[in-house]
Amino acid sequence: MLTRKIKLWDINAHITCRLCNGYLIDATTVTECLHTFCRSCLVKYLEENNTCPTCRIVIHQSHPLQYIGHDRTMQDIVYKLVPGLQEAEMKKQREFYHKLGMEVPGDIKGETCSTKQHLDSHRNGETKTDENSNKEASEEKQEEDNDYHRSDEQVSICLECNSSKLRGLKRKWIRCSAQATVLHLKKFIAKKLNLSSFNELDILCNEEILGKDHTLKFVVVTRWRFKKAPLLLHYRPKMDLL
Repeated sequence: MLTRKIKLWDINAHITCRLCNGYLIDATTVTECLHTFCRSCLVKYLEENNTCPTCRIVIHQSHPLQYIGHDRTMQDIVYKLVPGLQEAEMKKQREFYHKLGMEVPGDIKGETCSTKQHLDSHRNGETKTDENSNKEASEEKQEEDNDYHRSDEQVSICLECNSSKLRGLKRKWIRCSAQATVLHLKKFIAKKLNLSSFNELDILCNEEILGKDHTLKFVVVTRWRFKKAPLLLHYRPKMDLL
């Protein structure tokens, strides 16, 4: 059976960011037109613009950041197609955190250890039987299932009610994974307040409505970078006015 080999440069246009001309890192897609960019590049661009950098379609007149989302599938494709890109990015992130004197987040540590163990086993010529491999995989999965994201980078949050139409939470201080999204917070608040639907809520930071797909880490980096913990968020009914 004949197989056709495709050169990487033949598909570079589909896996590179139009803003920085580099391979996509933390791939983020505009929901209106499905054009994809590096998240950091797109967020920086949207601070001054409200249109797509590629097709110039208006994303949103006032809140374009709510209409972009992480494209995990595209990022997985890029990492698989470009040799060494993922390892290089993990190394840059570790060096960044070390330079700031901060602890390396758990997800980066986990990926690094997994990669190192895989390479070490091959360098030493070690091979494992299917039985041992399955046993170790089962043990690792059990540990992951019992972890509940405690090894992730954590974010402290204060949730304040910003409307007289809703009551405040009894416990407004929470701590959770930085990988949690605004949608997770909406569902949490709706459950605590016995609301019929989490879609009735808006969550705001610095009086700006947050997109449901934003991770808490993204919110901290883009809207709370130079402020002290905890991250202060407000919630209100969707049609309520400040």
